[in-house]
Amino acid sequence: MPEKKQSVCEEKNFDTLFNTHFESARNYLYYKCGDIQQAEDIVQDAFVKLWKQCADIIYETAKSLIFKICNNALLNEFAHKKVVLRYEAMPRDDKDHESPDFVLETEEFRIKLERAISQLSEKEREVFLLSRIDKKTYKEIAEITNITVKAVERRMSNAFINLKKLLGEDIKI
Repeated sequence: MPEKKQSVCEEKNFDTLFNTHFESARNYLYYKCGDIQQAEDIVQDAFVKLWKQCADIIYETAKSLIFKICNNALLNEFAHKKVVLRYEAMPRDDKDHESPDFVLETEEFRIKLERAISQLSEKEREVFLLSRIDKKTYKEIAEITNITVKAVERRMSNAFINLKKLLGEDIKI
């Protein structure tokens, strides 16, 4: 009667592989990349792949396969980092080819708006910035400031009125 081959799909065999080879695979990758967390993540992913393909894997070759999967994954991450670094190093013109006049007007308006916001009362400024900068809902603002939603609405309304006065009636906020 032929000897029964061990299956990677049997949980006790898989656990044995994991317990026997996880640490050495992690250390192998750590020595190559210098990042223990990255090494652990890659080894864990390798064991997930091993489990998903357990039916196709010969138990006796599982160790070498684990190390091969780990090494390939690390090489892929290195290649990806190279691409990212190359992209980041590319000179870019961050301007949207706007006219110098437009850029100047935009900057002047930003300064004017900041001054106008600073002239609001503390309560108006607080709800206005929570709404427009932090993107909080009126209900969230009410909870944060410990006031009613109606009070938030009133403060926002007053903030808009005062900003329009400070910036000019033709401004839409």
